[in-house]
Amino acid sequence: MSSRNVYGDRMQQQQPEQQQGSALVNEEELASKTLHIQSKRFYLDVKQNRRGRFLKIAEVSSGGRKSRILMSMNVARELRDRLQAFDEHIHTLNGQSIDSDEQLRSAIISRDDRKYYLDLRENERGVFLRISMVGINTPRSQIAIPAEGVQELRESLIDLIEEFGAEDDRDSIESLPAIELPEPPSNKYVHVGNKNFYFDVGSNNRGVFLRISEVRSNFRSAITIPEKVWPLFRDNIKDFIDIMDNQRNNPGEKSSSPPSGN
Repeated sequence: MSSRNVYGDRMQQQQPEQQQGSALVNEEELASKTLHIQSKRFYLDVKQNRRGRFLKIAEVSSGGRKSRILMSMNVARELRDRLQAFDEHIHTLNGQSIDSDEQLRSAIISRDDRKYYLDLRENERGVFLRISMVGINTPRSQIAIPAEGVQELRESLIDLIEEFGAEDDRDSIESLPAIELPEPPSNKYVHVGNKNFYFDVGSNNRGVFLRISEVRSNFRSAITIPEKVWPLFRDNIKDFIDIMDNQRNNPGEKSSSPPSGN
């Protein structure tokens, strides 16, 4: 199937929207694909603006609920590669039931001030892959793809990238240029009970930061810590560790309170 599958009805519906706001007026749609997976429809649209080309993946449920994520073509390439590993893992499950609180498989794609979290989960309707987009200047959004559609999504990405992903579009959707990290530290991951904690170093136009994300089966929260206060956080955490160790080793001894960090 050709990746240039622009469907007329959707294009007609989009024309009024494209008259609103300068950002939409300057966008050109190059190609579209439609995927029907269970009761959902997914639209993959390659668009182009003054910064370059990017991909929009929109999910429409049977009840009409819509959600979408955006990514540069470079992120789309990495997503394509990650999906292969997820699809292979899905085939190893062989229909067996899994604990919804268990972290089956996860991955993170980082790009300047945006991060994309890939989490393989299960609910009463079955196994699915949740892709979440989180950004400093961007509200959190996510889509959920039934496991049976992961391979189809990857094949569609292959077609679109082959035709439209030849150029470097790393800044095509970022609102502001980010400070480049020459050698960013590796991301860290900690699993505790039914929680997962991600430690991700990133950068934006304001500087370098550490994002700590707490992820559970149906919940995600995060805090962002600027690089300049990392030593203060480290010192306060060390104080708490020392006090707790001292209380355990000397239960009858009263400990002083840790500094407030002011």
